[in-house]
Amino acid sequence: MTIDRHAAMQAAASIPGLPRDSEGPVFREPWEARAFAMALALHARGLFTWPEWADALARQIRRAQAEGDADNGETYYRHWLATLEQLVTAKNVAPAAELHRYRDAWDHAADRTPHGQPIELTPEDFG
Repeated sequence: MTIDRHAAMQAAASIPGLPRDSEGPVFREPWEARAFAMALALHARGLFTWPEWADALARQIRRAQAEGDADNGETYYRHWLATLEQLVTAKNVAPAAELHRYRDAWDHAADRTPHGQPIELTPEDFG
């Protein structure tokens, strides 16, 4: 999945707290970039505005901090993903049960995949 540079820079300018350097957003893990790209794609399709996203993300981070998140920067994209899931569910793009079904399948696929190999979902992962 590629990230549109202009859209990434727009998001970086619009979303407070987004980890970035002079080149734009930065990611520690490939899944973080994919979560970022999914949010860009859904924004481009009009699912939400950047101010709406920033507000939802800020609420998610405050909720996590109230529950004990250390807020040391390592969990930022976990909050990003939780916000993405919340908006997708709230806007009836996908039901929460379907998101949980795929998360469970992904966990199953990850458990059976040798370290360093790409994780691929199969029909058996949904069993």
